[in-house]
Amino acid sequence: MRQFPPDFLWGTATAAYQIEGAAQLDGRGPSIWDAFSQIPGKTHQGHTGDVACDHYHRFREDVALLKTMNVQCYRFSISWPRLLPQGRGAVNEKGVEFYNQLIDLLLENNIQPWVTLFHWDLPLALQMEMDGLLNPDIATCFADYARLCFARFGDRVKHWITLNEPWCSAVLGHGNGYFAPGRVSNTEPYVAAHNLLRAHAYMVDVYRREFQATQGGVIGITNNCDWHEPLTDSAADRAAAQRALEFSLGWFADPIYLGDYPPSMREQLGSKLPEFSERDRALLRGSSDFLA
Repeated sequence: MRQFPPDFLWGTATAAYQIEGAAQLDGRGPSIWDAFSQIPGKTHQGHTGDVACDHYHRFREDVALLKTMNVQCYRFSISWPRLLPQGRGAVNEKGVEFYNQLIDLLLENNIQPWVTLFHWDLPLALQMEMDGLLNPDIATCFADYARLCFARFGDRVKHWITLNEPWCSAVLGHGNGYFAPGRVSNTEPYVAAHNLLRAHAYMVDVYRREFQATQGGVIGITNNCDWHEPLTDSAADRAAAQRALEFSLGWFADPIYLGDYPPSMREQLGSKLPEFSERDRALLRGSSDFLA
């Protein structure tokens, strides 16, 4: 009989906009998903995250449910606009208090908190004021937000994830418009992806320089990848399957593990694919303590 290793952790996961609700309570600012979901036809039956699972009010019940499931870890995301309603500047202390209570309750129940810093809910103010992920300066905004999270929660949170599935933010958010902010373009996904990778690197740099030594945690990124198999054993089909993997997982993994985008992307996209500065390339390479 096969068994999982002794240190294997069973867990479950959520995202802030998917479950929290309380979209306009206690100082939370709007995110791009709040705006996007209000546009008729953008979501199933016009649903929004205004209430969702009401986790903001029912988190104690939810942690009790996690306890009955015997999970050992729980991955959740922090709502950037709940902590920083304008995306930067003044801190909403009621938002900080909410996550402090959640983290403390998880630990009281012997459940490890695994925290995602960004699960797609960019503060709407940053979208409107600086064009969101299309502005290179957004990477610095990510770093400042992450610093706040590390400072307030890093004494108890030992597992950090910078971005959840940035492919979705780039392609679904800026390519076909299925996700917030709902933009449609054949060039913007590469700019958004580039700045997300830079944002990841900047957040990791802040953690490693300012917090990791004293807090003793680890930090990584969560990528998504649909698997591709060649239709036949022909060389052309095998190459196509490999290229599809490189345009999904490789797009966001190669810069971190190899220092640049896959050669197939450089060859096919040409000038559509931005170049990393030497500083950004150095920050990116090796900027993940684990594969997620």
